[in-house]
Amino acid sequence: MDQKYLTVSALTKYLKRKFELDKHLKEIWLKGEISNFKHHSRGHMYLTLKDDKSRIQAVMFAGNNRYMKFRPENGMNVLIKGEINIYEPQGQYQLYIQQMEPDGIGSLYLAFEQLKEKLAKEGLFDESTKLPIPKFPKHIGIITSPTGAAIRDIITTIRRRYPIIKISIIPALVQGEQSAASVVKAIELANNLNEFDVLIVGRGGGSIEELWSFNEEKVARAIATSKVPIISAVGHETDFTISDFVADLRAATPTGAAELAVPSQQELKEKLNAHKRALNRATISRLATAKEKLDQMTRSYAFRYPAQLIQQKEQQLDKQVDQLTKSMTVLNSTNNKQWQHLQKRLVQQHPKKQLIQLKNEINQLTLRTQHAFKSEYQSLNQRFDSTLEKLAILNPLTTMKRGYSVSYSEKGDVIRSSKQVEPGEQITVKLYQGSLDCQVWGIEEEKEND
Repeated sequence: MDQKYLTVSALTKYLKRKFELDKHLKEIWLKGEISNFKHHSRGHMYLTLKDDKSRIQAVMFAGNNRYMKFRPENGMNVLIKGEINIYEPQGQYQLYIQQMEPDGIGSLYLAFEQLKEKLAKEGLFDESTKLPIPKFPKHIGIITSPTGAAIRDIITTIRRRYPIIKISIIPALVQGEQSAASVVKAIELANNLNEFDVLIVGRGGGSIEELWSFNEEKVARAIATSKVPIISAVGHETDFTISDFVADLRAATPTGAAELAVPSQQELKEKLNAHKRALNRATISRLATAKEKLDQMTRSYAFRYPAQLIQQKEQQLDKQVDQLTKSMTVLNSTNNKQWQHLQKRLVQQHPKKQLIQLKNEINQLTLRTQHAFKSEYQSLNQRFDSTLEKLAILNPLTTMKRGYSVSYSEKGDVIRSSKQVEPGEQITVKLYQGSLDCQVWGIEEEKEND
């Protein structure tokens, strides 16, 4: 009975075998829109491919997506080649992608635009990061294929324009899968040698696929981090690569790179000759001016009659000495009078006299203060004695001393009238010395006089 029933694993394996044997599912060409895209840390890509009615789960393993020229994104329409099979752990069919291309736009162009946007945001294209190209380099390095036409054009142009420079060729692959790594290695080698004043990196023209190594991110970053200035010379004038944007200077062609890297010997000679002519003209002009000044000095009175000029200057000097002596005498006399006047003022206003005068004033003020204090003290003392006498008269204890007393009710109120107490009420009588606890036996009211 149990032999009729299959396990889930057995059924899944059976269906998987059916999928594998169906030749129509071994090579599927699909187009659709990407959603739920995820690029795993191990390199695999997981996504959902959908249209307006259906969707299918898909995976593209790292071995297949390693050489993709663009980065898939959600919402992107793509063309896919792959196969359909079953993922056994979950028992669901899915698409295993072997190739992927953008739908409606070339993958290389898309990859170019994506990398260009990424590096621009990082600032690798900023002019502020560019290194200056030296005007008169001594040693130039050329990174390209040693067998291509570009190297011949570069060397020929450099030798014609600036034959005294030293040229070194650093061979590199400039086409194919290994070309990007080869160019990066050559740039790093040139930097490590620390011998070059400038580098030319490039190749001759070709298709976008042939020029693609200069659109690789690792080549762009190697150029950006180079300590030696780099001139990019890739393809023809209309060809633009990522390397052109990152390099310190972009040349339209390899020949143009050679012209930008070194000065023209002929132009330098022409500038030198122009400077020589300008120097000769300036020298002749200055000599003529100096000769004219010399002639003027030769014709001058001082040059022709030096003895008379010296005698004239000696007479002027004697006059100046006399004037100086007279001025010194007047100045000394004036200063002497001022000194005597100041001395008299000092004697008249000597501090000793002022100190004596101030001391007398202090003594007088001291006596006046003491007299005023004594008078005030006596007045206040008399007022104090008078106040004490008044207080003694008004002091209730003095009155009580003569035999008077003060009575208080049980509540502590002073009894001023017989109406404040009742018969039998306890009262307190304060005497001059001590007090009495009393009881009211009777009350006698005085009649008010009409």
